[in-house]
Amino acid sequence: MEIQVLVKPAPETEGRIAPTADGSRLDPAGIKWVLAGYDESAVEQALLLRERSPGTIVHALSWGPAPRSEEILRAGLALGCDRATWVEAPPGFEPTGIDAARALAAVLADRPAELVLLGQQSGDSEDGLQPLALAALLGRPGFGAVSRLTWDAAGRQFSFLRSLDHGAEEWTVPAPVVVGLRQADQDPRTAKLPMILKSRKMPVDRVASATVAAALDGHPGSPPLRFSLPAPRSGAKLIEYASPEEAAQKLLKRLREEAKVLP
Repeated sequence: MEIQVLVKPAPETEGRIAPTADGSRLDPAGIKWVLAGYDESAVEQALLLRERSPGTIVHALSWGPAPRSEEILRAGLALGCDRATWVEAPPGFEPTGIDAARALAAVLADRPAELVLLGQQSGDSEDGLQPLALAALLGRPGFGAVSRLTWDAAGRQFSFLRSLDHGAEEWTVPAPVVVGLRQADQDPRTAKLPMILKSRKMPVDRVASATVAAALDGHPGSPPLRFSLPAPRSGAKLIEYASPEEAAQKLLKRLREEAKVLP
């Protein structure tokens, strides 16, 4: 079996993000890009399926700009993925979620695999479009919000739970299939130093942006946006008090008479 696990670089949640000087986009300078959230669970589940089904190949793929895409793929190799492919994004192109699905589908269509696995949504935009959009573009069954994913090699089919607002459904689907994973069977593993060192020397295949240009033709990408930081807060006032009761009374008075937010 081959598993194509799709990953997207996401900004580290603890990092500080700022707009560029013209406010047209977020400034990538100083941002640490990581394998995060649902994508991290997707890699873990792919590795678990390989452990349970010897001979399985886990192939990590990412579409985006350099160098962040290659960095995130090497993070996948350090965790144990067998191969990695970087699908190059056109310079300066600001993709939508559907654009990402179009570009990846153009590559995956010529690379048949039993399972295309990705997180149910990314760690930054969290639009959750890719799993079902990819399935539609590839002409394969697609499911989101999946957990407890297993592979039956004899029947060549996958079984899983699909979460719903009112509970969960049990599914058994023949391969090939596209799955947006909600949760792996266990917490994502941590890369060990020998694998980190090994991943730095492993090859990362590259698919030139011209290869996916036709899939993006006629789709201009994300409309122009403008980012700005919120205005700094001002006007804070300290309340001096001798007891909690006095503090509450003074606060209520200010909310009524100065802020006028209470009757």
